[in-house]
Amino acid sequence: MNMDKQQILIVDDEEINRAILRDMFRDSEEDYEFMEAANGKEAIDLIKDNPNLVLVLLDIVMPVMDGFKVLEFMKEQSLIEEIPVILVTSEAVRDSEDRAYAYGAADVIHKPFYPYIVKRRSRNIIELYQSKKNMALRLKEQEEEIRAQEKEIRENNEFMIETLSSVVEARSAETGEHTRRIKYFTRVMLKYLQKYFPKYNLTDAQVDMISRASALHDIGKIGIPDAILLKPGRLTPDEFEVIKAHTTIGCDILEKSYRNKESDFYRYAYEICRHHHERWDGKGYPDRLVGDEIPISAQIVAVADVYDALVSPRVYKSSYANNIAFDMIMNGECGQFSPDVMECFGLAREDFFNIVEVIKMFDFT
Repeated sequence: MNMDKQQILIVDDEEINRAILRDMFRDSEEDYEFMEAANGKEAIDLIKDNPNLVLVLLDIVMPVMDGFKVLEFMKEQSLIEEIPVILVTSEAVRDSEDRAYAYGAADVIHKPFYPYIVKRRSRNIIELYQSKKNMALRLKEQEEEIRAQEKEIRENNEFMIETLSSVVEARSAETGEHTRRIKYFTRVMLKYLQKYFPKYNLTDAQVDMISRASALHDIGKIGIPDAILLKPGRLTPDEFEVIKAHTTIGCDILEKSYRNKESDFYRYAYEICRHHHERWDGKGYPDRLVGDEIPISAQIVAVADVYDALVSPRVYKSSYANNIAFDMIMNGECGQFSPDVMECFGLAREDFFNIVEVIKMFDFT
């Protein structure tokens, strides 16, 4: 048996009917391999063992097992969508025909039949199902190609994000894991926002993008002079104005370096870069946005950034204990934040503490 050749299964308890159906393909341009079964049970065994079936010509009334049992088996095994079945039957009852189509039969032909008609219908149905199968395979291949491309793009983006973040941290007053912790904190708070505040309509994909984009919140610090960025003492008003410019410098870097400015990731990265120092009461910078004028992505990162700054040592300060940093933010000592975001921060309290403590167990510096 040639396992590569297309196969047609003829199922009929009358040998003469099987011979007629087989012979009508004899002069066909296609070279099929034929299998025969005298009842439904034999048919099911052959269907199980032969993966190259392209057509089943099936009688209904047979001993041992009838044609409807074969259709039922094929439907249960999800084979009826892949292997077309033409019922060739002497029954002329309308209910039988409706039942056959309900099971998923491709066509019903009544005996006595004209071989030319059966041959023509068979060829058309085989071509239709093969075209459908080829199209499905091609779509699957294209989907796999797209997924591979998306994976490569994402990996490249992650590499660039990590690289930019490392450059910023290498010359700033922050410890080496600041941006990674910001991603952890951001993701935790977004999950609570997603669960308890459906009005924001956050999807899993958006949570993922915002979390990744949060790592770019401080890329504008690349453009801040070391004398100001690394100053151990309190900044003068003029120096603070220079520091504040890191928000807009970061946006300039994104505009010049990111090609797809229509993407959601770019939008989130831009929002976070520019607005993660805005405050709910309008006393933030650079645009002094008020309330919900501040994008929710930036609102979340703002709290994560403030918390991490409090619990991490800097050249100009020592670190605060987790609970003290939490209370300082909740009490409004670090600026005013959205009530929704504060509720999420409260829910994330233990998660934040755990993240800090776990990170302290390792030497990331």
